[in-house]
Amino acid sequence: MIREQRQEGGVMAELTSLDREYKEWIRFVSQKYRQSQIKAAVSVNRELIAFYWDLGKDISEREKKWGTGFYKMISSDMKKLLPDCSGFAERNLRYMVSFYVLYSPRVHLPQVAADLREKAADEKLPQVVAEFNATDLFSVPWGHHRLILDRCKGDVDKAIFFVRKTIQNNWSRAVLMNFLDTDLYERQGKAISNFQYALPAVQSDLAQEMTKDPYNFDFLAIQEDYDEKLLKDALVKNIMQFLLELGRGFAFVGKEYPLPIEGTEERMDLLFYHLWLHCYVVIEVKVKAFTPADIGQTATYVAITDDLIRREGDGKTIGLIICKSKNNVLAKYAVGTSDEPIGISEYELSHFLPTPEEIEQVLSDTDGSTEK
Repeated sequence: MIREQRQEGGVMAELTSLDREYKEWIRFVSQKYRQSQIKAAVSVNRELIAFYWDLGKDISEREKKWGTGFYKMISSDMKKLLPDCSGFAERNLRYMVSFYVLYSPRVHLPQVAADLREKAADEKLPQVVAEFNATDLFSVPWGHHRLILDRCKGDVDKAIFFVRKTIQNNWSRAVLMNFLDTDLYERQGKAISNFQYALPAVQSDLAQEMTKDPYNFDFLAIQEDYDEKLLKDALVKNIMQFLLELGRGFAFVGKEYPLPIEGTEERMDLLFYHLWLHCYVVIEVKVKAFTPADIGQTATYVAITDDLIRREGDGKTIGLIICKSKNNVLAKYAVGTSDEPIGISEYELSHFLPTPEEIEQVLSDTDGSTEK
């Protein structure tokens, strides 16, 4: 013990000479880190992220006092105090500050961070987070946080969105990186709907969250002059990619699902069951612009599914119209006329197969250029 104190005293003498307050603080930080390492045996990631949060907070509060060279100084001194520990590079310290500054106005800390962490180890994360809190934030690995900070550029709502998605889907860093490079945030939960008043409060938020606008159908191999049948056939043929685009929780029930009513040949385009919402989802695909008549048709299918297909324990059936285009003002008025929960989204489809005529033209041009 005496030997350890002598070694620590020798290191303290080598630290950057600034003032006594600084030396006391930097020593406190190193001791706090050692304590967090011990607790990390129980909850490695949460303790480490919580430590980075606290250090980011401390640095942000002291940066003005100790000048622009503060980061380099901290990095150097922490490496002296903790030579066997990584994570104190100047760049990583700046990430810690950015991490704290970005989230601190939005993260709920009912107690000081240390007290919160003591009880957080026994708490379980919900599948869908209604309120953003430190337990959720500290459960995501630091490498993920750095990617989110880089890609979200100070947009806290976007950053929180990807933190939640990482938790819900257990994304690896590679998967997170792929989604950060898409427009998922801009599309998620953006369908025009009447869910807010057509569904119970708890279900309405989750239902809205499951939607996107637009849906990206670029995984389809289809010719440009397609009709609704070709589009539906292509979606079912590529059902795995379609389910990925719809999002987690969707289970495919059937295509052109017959209405269980004697004497009618009416069929629903696509029927799904949502495992999280515990309800059926009727999807109507329209290759043209949305019209108010689409609401009546979809509402009819939703009502029939509720009465004749839904079982005890299932939630209210939801309708989703995915159309080529829509007038947003018209769509808002249209969903307001229905008591059935309905959402309206567009789809994007930009990659088309060449037509036989186009293929023939290309071959003809190629033969002509070869002869020359």
